[in-house]
Amino acid sequence: MARRHIQKLIITKAVKPGDRITTRAISEALGISETPIREAIRSLAAEGWLEIETHVGAIVASAGADQLREIYALRGRIGALAIELGWPDFDAARLAAINRNIAASDIAIKANDAAAYTQLNHDFHALLCSSSHSQWCLRLLTNLTAMTSVTFGFVILPDRMAASLAEHRAIRDAIQAGNMAEAAKLVVEHEQAGYRALVGEIEENKRQAREQAAI
Repeated sequence: MARRHIQKLIITKAVKPGDRITTRAISEALGISETPIREAIRSLAAEGWLEIETHVGAIVASAGADQLREIYALRGRIGALAIELGWPDFDAARLAAINRNIAASDIAIKANDAAAYTQLNHDFHALLCSSSHSQWCLRLLTNLTAMTSVTFGFVILPDRMAASLAEHRAIRDAIQAGNMAEAAKLVVEHEQAGYRALVGEIEENKRQAREQAAI
């Protein structure tokens, strides 16, 4: 219960990277003792959701720029593997859910709603991974997404949304055509495109900061 509650706080952005997670606050929210909460915090820290800092306690973790290349490469490979393993579950109902997600994503982009698109993007990738044959893929992807989208979501990359959705459509089209190998390949390329856009934005922010510091 404590693990799920803390994970939900992170995924829904109720807490942000660097925010403290205290056993007292979780205990009051859930009405349980602090002992199992301490165990949940240790477990989540081991998985990368939290960091334990001396004299501070547990804080919400975030991926540094140096980690992003590895994280996005893992996301691509996990998504590809989920498609390769889960192809028997891509039935009409799952494809309909993917199509609804794409339609809602299109609306979010037209409204320039980056927060909504960030959530829909997460939901799209969860739909690719949530088959009965790829549950570990879903767990790992959720962990990796929590380390990136909270800090680096489309709120700082609004211009990336349209290209991202076009890539989602291409993945959907490959799945609808029964070409799972192509869909898996497109997922890897999709994550790499996201990584390149993010690194470009980070480098541009650094450049602007250097220019301002020189003034």
